[in-house]
Amino acid sequence: VQLQASGGGLVQPGGSLRLSCAASGSIFNINDMGWYRQTPGKQRERVALTTRDGSTNYADSVKGRFTISRDSARNTVYLQMNSLKSEDTAVYYCYADVRPTWYQIRQDCWGEGTQVTVSS
Repeated sequence: VQLQASGGGLVQPGGSLRLSCAASGSIFNINDMGWYRQTPGKQRERVALTTRDGSTNYADSVKGRFTISRDSARNTVYLQMNSLKSEDTAVYYCYADVRPTWYQIRQDCWGEGTQVTVSS
């Protein structure tokens, strides 16, 4: 299973970006999908998560500014980031809890990461 993320880049404070992440390969079903981020010297933190039934949760630091959504038919998760702040600068990783085949157990899958830089 591969996760391919896109949409990162450089944006000014107050601006917006939209991240996308598509899962491909052997996929029987996907439970949770989400986004994490990491800055140098810090642990990876969860930004937003969406479950298969559509429930979502967000880190307190991004509530009201970020929106996670999902296209289950395309095994794709999105993160709309508005009102970006300098402290949102990080490498963003997409995540998926994937069951590759009906007879295999679930596994955590990660994308390679996409850089988001918020700076004037």
